[in-house]
Amino acid sequence: MSTTEPAAGPRTRLVLAGSVIVDMVLRVPRLPERGGDMLATGAQQTAGGGFNVLAAARRLGLPALYAGGHGTGPFGDLVRTALEHEGVEAVLPPRTDRDTGYCVALVDSGAERTFVTAPGAEGALSDEDVRRTAARLRPGDTVQMSGYSLAYPEAADRLTDLVALLPDEVTLCFDPGPLVADIPEDRLRTVLDRVDWLSCNRREAGLLTGLDDGAAAARALADRLRPGAGVLVRGDADGCWLVDGDGPAVRVPGRPVTAVDSNGAGDAHVGAFLSLLGHGATPAEAARGANVAASVAVTEPGPATGPTTAELLAVLGPDDPLTALLERPGTV
Repeated sequence: MSTTEPAAGPRTRLVLAGSVIVDMVLRVPRLPERGGDMLATGAQQTAGGGFNVLAAARRLGLPALYAGGHGTGPFGDLVRTALEHEGVEAVLPPRTDRDTGYCVALVDSGAERTFVTAPGAEGALSDEDVRRTAARLRPGDTVQMSGYSLAYPEAADRLTDLVALLPDEVTLCFDPGPLVADIPEDRLRTVLDRVDWLSCNRREAGLLTGLDDGAAAARALADRLRPGAGVLVRGDADGCWLVDGDGPAVRVPGRPVTAVDSNGAGDAHVGAFLSLLGHGATPAEAARGANVAASVAVTEPGPATGPTTAELLAVLGPDDPLTALLERPGTV
């Protein structure tokens, strides 16, 4: 689906300082045994990674830029076509020395996904790339960063440099991702010291805190951040736990659905949350709307299944407070 930027309203934008790759999705009855073989029941090749966050935000009306690497070759072409289709501008020129990387995603009959990633151009940044991105930022922007990129040897130091360049008027949202345990502690600490919003799933929160309870982990994470920063711990069907600044961890209920594919659900949640904040929603309302958006996303196969405004409104209904925000012209 193609979208265009709103013609009026404050210029709140999402700037993805992360990685867009190609997802090679294979649907399987179960994971094969070690050394085994299996026929997939379905296959799909599509843009993924950080693209899922960008698409989710754009479909709810938030202007967006992609400030990560992309390569020269069939995968790079696929990524650029997908970005253009969603109305997302690529800040950096294509790298000519390599193609964009890819991720093999195995989605089993329980809608759970298992990933193996082969990095490419999205995993490398230069000092010039950082300067180019920093020059495009403006007050009110939100920079989204993923732990995947902080685990890439050719990009991690440059992204840490970018964090240090962010002005106070720019919001930083960080999703540590499943590779959080592979991020060096000093690099992770540098990013966490600047974070305004931290969004992670319950497993990642457990890796960071050693706590299994979503509420306790959310509060413990908030205690590691600077004063006023917020935390979301995503709990799939359980909804999420929200810490808004110095307040307590509050559970925001989810919307039960029958999941078809959980691939990209967390990204849909992050993109919807940031877009709803841009529309003027409170963090609690944005978290509730993000839960609904993620519940819609998991009912469709494919990684980039965040709902459009019309699709989200159809679930929320006319009397929901978020409906008035989403239908108000020029809010983003």
